[in-house]
Amino acid sequence: MLFWILLAAAVVLALLVLGVVAYGVLGAFGRLNRELAAAERDARPLLEQVQATVDRAGATARGPGSERPSA
Repeated sequence: MLFWILLAAAVVLALLVLGVVAYGVLGAFGRLNRELAAAERDARPLLEQVQATVDRAGATARGPGSERPSA
């Protein structure tokens, strides 16, 4: 009888530990997702500036009087 009580307690304790670990992992994924979204929001203006600069440089290189043929 004591064996079954100890076995039940061990199973309950194992399930509790697994629940805590799962809660922590899912919380970490949620925080990571929020951090990535914030980093993307922070970097978006810089990426738009870089893209505009690349477009302007490409238009200048392919403009009239350009020595390089366009690819």
